Amino acid sequence: MFGDKKSAEKKRREKERKKRGARKYGQAHFRQSRLGVVSCCCAGAGLLILVGCIGYAYLTRGLAAGIVGGAAVTAMIVLIYGIRSAVRGFKEREKSYLTCKIGLPANALVLLVFLAIFIGGMKG
Repeated sequence: MFGDKKSAEKKRREKERKKRGARKYGQAHFRQSRLGVVSCCCAGAGLLILVGCIGYAYLTRGLAAGIVGGAAVTAMIVLIYGIRSAVRGFKEREKSYLTCKIGLPANALVLLVFLAIFIGGMKG
């Protein structure tokens, strides 16, 4: 009545056949590094905070220094955590490190932009 009435042996053989078909040269596909995904999310959050700070400062004509400064400090903490996560993600075994390779420079780039804006604001 329910299912297609396959025996346990048939199910096991079918599962093994599917697994073999998904391998390239006898190696299984790796999952993304969990900390690499966290790093990419931190880079995205930092970028959103950066855009939000710039937009809010523009809308208030530069009179929102406290709010923008607090958000910038929060974003810097998130970005530093993202860099740390990317570095620690490389230590995970049998994972794909693509997200770590993307997250590390993305976090560093957004952090450098924040620092450049901060230093530029101190000059003028």
